[in-house]
Order: sequence, then structure tokens, then C-alpha cells
Amino acid sequence: MYDVILHAFDWRYKDIEANAQRIRDIGFGAVLFPPPLYSDENGPEWWQRYQPRDYRVIRSYLGRKADLKRAVDALKKCGVRAYADVVFNHMANESRRDRFNFPGEAVLQRYTSVKESAGFKEDCLYGDLNEGLFSPDDFNKFGDISNYNNPWEVVEGSLGGLPDLEFCDKVVQQQRECLSALNGLGFSGYRIDALKHLPVAHLEAVFETEGMQDKFVFGEVLTFNDNQEATFLWPVMKTTDFPCYDFVLQETLRKAFAPSGSMRELVDPAALGQALPWYRAVTVAVTHDIPNNDGFRGVLLEPQDEYLAHVYLMGRDGGVPLVYSDNNQSAGRYPEDRDRWANAWQRHDITAMIRFHNAVHGTPQRALYEADGFLVFARGDRGIVAINKTSEWQHPVIWTRGVRQGKYRCQIHGHEMNVTGDTFVFAIPPREAQMWLYSGD
Repeated sequence: MYDVILHAFDWRYKDIEANAQRIRDIGFGAVLFPPPLYSDENGPEWWQRYQPRDYRVIRSYLGRKADLKRAVDALKKCGVRAYADVVFNHMANESRRDRFNFPGEAVLQRYTSVKESAGFKEDCLYGDLNEGLFSPDDFNKFGDISNYNNPWEVVEGSLGGLPDLEFCDKVVQQQRECLSALNGLGFSGYRIDALKHLPVAHLEAVFETEGMQDKFVFGEVLTFNDNQEATFLWPVMKTTDFPCYDFVLQETLRKAFAPSGSMRELVDPAALGQALPWYRAVTVAVTHDIPNNDGFRGVLLEPQDEYLAHVYLMGRDGGVPLVYSDNNQSAGRYPEDRDRWANAWQRHDITAMIRFHNAVHGTPQRALYEADGFLVFARGDRGIVAINKTSEWQHPVIWTRGVRQGKYRCQIHGHEMNVTGDTFVFAIPPREAQMWLYSGD
């Protein structure tokens, strides 16, 4: 089963529908949709999707319920799973007098107005739109988080004024009904936004229910250093069964590709606590928060290092790789980002990496050569990955035991080589990577 996830970051639903077959042909196994719950339909900014107004309505700048259903169905027809990004920690930060009533009196009036009631009926996911969803009693009263290193504040406080939902029966019931309705639309997995801001008991009450047993549910616990990982990520690993973004490995990659770092750290990072367990990891080189938020851009890899990191993540054994592909959302504020991730999902190098990943998926990994500046490892007996972070050619001599003898083809560059004898001399260009697949005798 193909498992690579395409993060279609802030894509319009019609674009996902139009590209469904191409997505499958490349080899993706799933698409992560933007948050589908009702948000400002006139707000083009990506962050609007992370400020839900109402769980019971599917409508946003990206499309309406019918558009979403067509996109999910198009993927399903092609054999690609649909995952939804769900925002259950908070609601929208809106400047109105009844800001802790959702969706608010003005929106409730729109639901029943002669002009708009038919449209909202079409976009209704579940429930009775004549009634409100949440009231002030359904929100935490602590106020904004001031110390992001304090676990209690992180759970009980609000993110920059976003109304923070309380762990209570009303909230849990609505979130369960929302997920059940999304399941009915055809979603087979969910990304939990801001997981570290939700109590573990809340997560279990909502996501560990009978209707969710066959769903792939993974969380975003945003961490960027050892202290944050120890405070927030590893406790989630110990107290829940949710897979999470492997920010531990992303940090290890940053260290390994730094001038003073060593590629030896990537031989088996999970054994040293430098990566999540393989069965609990969604592996990433970049996520949407990193380029789009000022506070996180410091952990962006250099473009060539990001390319090498993607080769490693697609080449290694372990984790579910996620490919981030946007529409230049960050380029308005950061011109250097223009076209860096736009259409990344169908870029030649990414498609080659996916082809390699799918060909060797499930086969064991073993190191063939390790050094501070470069790494060569095998996948089963028919795949070889070589990564060189240095500015010089590298020519390691590898033992060929356990590797098929014969012709190999590099999926990225199209070159061919013939592996013969007990040893073989590799040639790895500066700042480059190779993904070799056995092609015959």
C-alpha cells in the first residue's frame, strides 16, 4: 500500500479533484486536506482555515461541501486516501461582542435568512443550524499563554487570543459528531492540529472511539529543540498511541547537515532517541508552520539540505513521509520562498524519490558506508541510497555482500551503473544524492 502523504497546503478543493489521477500516478497514498470546517469564506489568508467558526458547516475560501465531496470521491476513485486537518483546540478570534458564542448571532441569522438559508443547508455537515454550537461556558478562562515552556499554560491557555475550548462533555460530543460526519464524507484519516495544547484525556475521548478505530490519526506537536521535545513530544509518545510529526528527526537532520554535524547520526537515529519509533512517525523536512510563521523560520533547512533531507526520509526504512506543497503562501512576505514549494508534489526529484520509496517499501535498511560527510545505505537487496553533504566528490569502497549484482539506475538523475565483484567504488558528487534501484543483470 502506498503511504506517502501529499500535504496539499491550502489547496482549493477543485484543484485536488482535478489532479487526483496525477497524484495517484506519482505514487502518493494519501492527501492531507486543509481544515474543511467553516471559516471566513472571504478570507484568502491561509491562517483563516485554522480559525473555525462552526463544525456543522463545510465552507471556506477553498470551496464548499459539494466541492470537498467531489475531491474526496475523485481521490477514492483513484485509490488515494483522504485525510482532513482538524482544528479542535480553539475557535476563531473574531472582533465581535459575543466572541465566545459560536458561530455567533450574526452567522446564525445568515443560516436562516431567505437569501442564504438554502446555501447553508447544502453545506451543513450535521446538526441543527437553528441552534448555537458553543457558549462562553465551553471555553477556558485562563487567558493567553505567556510561558510556552509551561505545560499547564500550554494546555489551559489561549494561542494569541484564539478562544480556547474547554475539555467538557459538550465540546467532546460536538467533536465526535463532527468526526463521524467527516467519516461519512469519505475521510480515512486526520491530522490533529496543535495537539500539545489539548489534554491527553480530551484526545482519547474524541479520537479513540469505535468509529475511529480504522482511521489513521496523527498529531502535530510542534517542537524544535531537545527541551521542547522532552517537555511536550515524548510525554505524548509515552501516554498515547498517536503517531506524530517526527520533529525529533527533523532536528537531527538539521544537526547532521550543519557544517559541524555528522552524517553518522542518521545511521540509526531512533536507537539513540534522535527520531521517533518508526511505527509512530510521520516524517517531515518542512511543514507549513515553518515557512509561514516568523518564529519558526530559524529551523528551515537550506534548500539543498532540504533536498538531501527528503532523499534520506524517502530512502530510509521507517515512518510515513509527508511532502509539503503550497501555492507560494509564504512568498508574499518572504520573496526568497517563491516557487520553493509550489508544485513540489510533482517536481522531478520528489517524484523520483517517491518511486524509489514505493519500490523498496518494507525492505530492511543497513549501512554500507558511513562517514561524517556522507552516507551510503542499502534497502533490501535491490536499493541503494547515497547522500553527500560535503563540497567534494566522495568515492567510498563498499562491500557488495547482500546487494544484487548487475545493473542499477539512479531514479533522480537517470544514470546507470553496473555493480560487480566483492567490492564496488561509489562516486557521489558534491552536495548531491543518489537513489539506485536494481534494473537487471
